[in-house]
Amino acid sequence: MNNRKIIYQFGYRRCADQDRPSPARHPVIVVGAGPVGLCAAIDLAQRDIPVVLLDDADRIGEGSRGICYAKRTLEILDRLGVAAPCLEKGVTWKIGKVFQRSDLLYAFDLLPEDGHKMPAFINLQQYYLEHALVERAAGLPNLEIRWGNKVIGLKHRNNGATLNVETPEGSYELDTDWVVAADGARSTLRGMLGLAFQGEVFEDRFLIADVKMKGDFPPERWFWFDPPFHDGHSALLHKQPDDVWRIDLQLGPHADAKAEQAPERVIPRLRQMLGHDDFSLEWVSVYTFQCRRLERFVHGRVVFAGDSAHQVSPFGARGANSGIQDAENLAWKLALVAKGEAPESLIESYDLERSAAADENIGHSTRSTDFIAPRSAQELRFRDSALSLARHAPFAKRVVNSGRLSTPSTYETPLSTPDADTWSGSARLGAPLPDAPMRDRNGRPIWLLEALGGRETILHVPNGEQPPTGSHVLIIVDDLIDEHGFFAQRFDAIPGSTYLVRPDQHLAARWRHATPSAFKSASRRLRGFEGGHA
Repeated sequence: MNNRKIIYQFGYRRCADQDRPSPARHPVIVVGAGPVGLCAAIDLAQRDIPVVLLDDADRIGEGSRGICYAKRTLEILDRLGVAAPCLEKGVTWKIGKVFQRSDLLYAFDLLPEDGHKMPAFINLQQYYLEHALVERAAGLPNLEIRWGNKVIGLKHRNNGATLNVETPEGSYELDTDWVVAADGARSTLRGMLGLAFQGEVFEDRFLIADVKMKGDFPPERWFWFDPPFHDGHSALLHKQPDDVWRIDLQLGPHADAKAEQAPERVIPRLRQMLGHDDFSLEWVSVYTFQCRRLERFVHGRVVFAGDSAHQVSPFGARGANSGIQDAENLAWKLALVAKGEAPESLIESYDLERSAAADENIGHSTRSTDFIAPRSAQELRFRDSALSLARHAPFAKRVVNSGRLSTPSTYETPLSTPDADTWSGSARLGAPLPDAPMRDRNGRPIWLLEALGGRETILHVPNGEQPPTGSHVLIIVDDLIDEHGFFAQRFDAIPGSTYLVRPDQHLAARWRHATPSAFKSASRRLRGFEGGHA
């Protein structure tokens, strides 16, 4: 049983390109209208790059699928104009609890400090996120979504690619400068290029169920090792909107995937867990998972993002969050290259940065899986010993791994200018900037990340000297007022401190006392001009 609840459906429409005698050419074509493809297309369109988005389906909403969206992802969605409906509909949470049997081992808080616009996490069915993104895309004049358009052929060209697209009314061709392949785990484009994943496939099977019920469970992440209702395995419980609860149950490597999805098998398991039968099934599936990736994400003018480039286990909510961060990393670079403001080699930094991020996620995901589903008696003894110690010893809690939750990557790459000074605070070179509540020059509340938007920005704390110049300069105390001191604390800001921020809001450089030549060199460096020189 795999219930497929269709929430939103769209009709195929014939486009003008189908009637042209020769292929139309577009700057960027994105393939795949999932969260990653939609985010990439919206981001590019907001940067004034015309985009065509192709998807072989005519609908969204086939099961909840991804549900957990982390703080950094929400900040990206906010810049793309879709965070508000997601926050309004989603279930906000930050507390996680880990149990062994029926005993609480410990709880953790994912965002214990104030002064952030976005929460640590929200839970939201993927179809609601996709619908918000589709509505946002429809409001952008230079973004066209073509539903029912399936890519059936791909040819490389020196300055782009040609796609053969199949529709209900026949096929047609499109030329493009760049292709963003965001067509998911079963990527058609990956197959067309003959690219294979490298990594590990795990044998353990897990039952995933979305259950509709009224429940007294709080909006927290609850994870059990060896619970009394599911002996010898693990279980996970999350709250979603609409009185829907996500339940994951470990089944073991030998479970029959088809049989385990049958209602007569699923319902008794859930009844035993919940202690009642006042629930209904929204969606049920059985899955195994993989921790694998492409060796390279960039292949000529075809760039892979999201599940088409890498796959991880669902523990830690690293799939969709990582994919959306792929889209953000790629969009500003592709926009600069398309406008002739950066060399084409800048796209190679996407491969460098997001490959490292994928390796980081795969490492966390693999360690989580090994701890949750030990594959040998020795691993099981280690796991159980760690759980026993965690009841009493704080250090052992750090060893327990029920899924290290998604955090943004720090890019240690040539696009950043190394620190010459010593810094404290939570801002880190190469990492996304920590947010902070500010006031603008008119006294109105504004968040730091809102003020930055998606532009390369210089932040400067005045010290009586001539402030730096650039395309987008914000002066602290003048343009932005640090009313509560969060900026000063998080950025270790003193008079004269200056910060260069990338278009994706990652910190590219910082100085206690900078020179115009230092600004220019760092700016060129983040645009991919090697070493910051001409």
